[in-house]
Amino acid sequence: MRAIIALIFVFVFSSCAFAQTTEERLQELEKTMKKQEQSIQELKALQKTVKKQEQTIEEQRKLIEQLTAKTKLAPPPGAPATARAPQTAVAEVQQQVEELKEQVSSVADAQRQTIPSKFNPAIGLVGETIFSYRSQGSEFTGSDRPGGFDVFQRSVELNIAASVDPFAKGYAVINASADPVTGEAAAVVEEAAIQTTSLPCNLELKAGRFFGEFGRLGYIHDHELPFVNRPLVLDQYIGGESMTDGAQLNWLLPIEHYVSLTAGVGDNFGASPNLVAINSNGLTNGEYRPINGLVYFGRGSTSFDLTPDLSLEPGISGLINPHALDRNGEIALPNGTPETLPQYPGSTLTERERSLEGVDFTLSWKPLRSNQFESLIWGTEVLRSGNNYDVLGAGPVFSRYVNSYGMYSYLTYKWSREWSAGFLFEGVENAEDNLNHTFAYSPYITWATSHWNQLRLQYTHTAPNAESGLRPDDAVYLQWAWIIGSHAHGWQQR
Repeated sequence: MRAIIALIFVFVFSSCAFAQTTEERLQELEKTMKKQEQSIQELKALQKTVKKQEQTIEEQRKLIEQLTAKTKLAPPPGAPATARAPQTAVAEVQQQVEELKEQVSSVADAQRQTIPSKFNPAIGLVGETIFSYRSQGSEFTGSDRPGGFDVFQRSVELNIAASVDPFAKGYAVINASADPVTGEAAAVVEEAAIQTTSLPCNLELKAGRFFGEFGRLGYIHDHELPFVNRPLVLDQYIGGESMTDGAQLNWLLPIEHYVSLTAGVGDNFGASPNLVAINSNGLTNGEYRPINGLVYFGRGSTSFDLTPDLSLEPGISGLINPHALDRNGEIALPNGTPETLPQYPGSTLTERERSLEGVDFTLSWKPLRSNQFESLIWGTEVLRSGNNYDVLGAGPVFSRYVNSYGMYSYLTYKWSREWSAGFLFEGVENAEDNLNHTFAYSPYITWATSHWNQLRLQYTHTAPNAESGLRPDDAVYLQWAWIIGSHAHGWQQR
């Protein structure tokens, strides 16, 4: 009997437990079904919303078509102003559509950008051709180009620039100009430098090969000058553009007034080579250069707003090469052949010091009412060159110190977006013989058909004195310069 009761108890308990488990499962299943029904309802509501939006878009499209069709019908003569209302509405709708298209395009372009494309450098090409006529031959002008009629591809420059990283940028200028004597083209690296962008205290460091900041126009490329040819004093005292291999530090003073200070050091400066030594073996590059054999240069500049339309930019520059040439009585000529210079007995002519100082100013009148399309610019620079020799001889060339002066001054008036004209005056004493001097006068007119295309016509009368052995010369130049691709500054207004 007890066994039967036990079996019945187990059966009833198991049945209750099974029933409880089944009930819980049914409850969970009901909850799942309710969630699915809720999701289905949400999907149906979303479908209704989409259909409503589609209907709204279709109605707007039909309205635009109707308004567009109405605007094609010319209004009758004397029609009231309200007849033009549909046309105004269509214009507003079309403007909104165009704005939406621009926004969509900008978003699409941003999405299409890839990380590698952000590191692609900006590339540009500059070409410059000079057509000229000179009344004297090169033997009477001292020029590399012949007299008479001449065509010269002065430069073809490839400009490359890009960010190196968030802290620096790099750039290079490769010039493939033709040799002025042989006419053979040769690629030359004019500039290849790295420049910091985020140094503290308003500091900026540049290193590599670059045009050192000296004077007003010394570090400007030829095609960016406001006239055809580089001033005579820059060719005589610097040797053309202020190219150097070295480092340059610029400091923008943290004050309200603009003041910029620059200091640099380089292996050379300009086109003149900085030879080290000519030893007993006849080598033009010695085996050792002391620290005072480098070139040290600097510049300070500021700016003053005299009136809202008138500004003044003064500056000073300096250069010194304390130990320019250790030549032991010999100097290396451009062809590499040493030549012994005349000297007193016992003198070794072992050192030569080179120094150069300059002051400059630029007065700019740019009326605000003309939106920068009218301007008057007066620029002037005066330079003093000093060469220190180790012997005293006959004539200033071999005296202990040769002190020479030179200057240029120009005035350029721009009366429209495309046209400008000006006048350049130059005077310079020879750096090695200050008894030889030359004056030049150059009126010029410039037609800038666009920001990237420019023609300039210039007449130059050059008047050297008799001591120079040269003759007066009259020349006409036609310069055609162009830019394609990226170019940071275009035609500089200096």
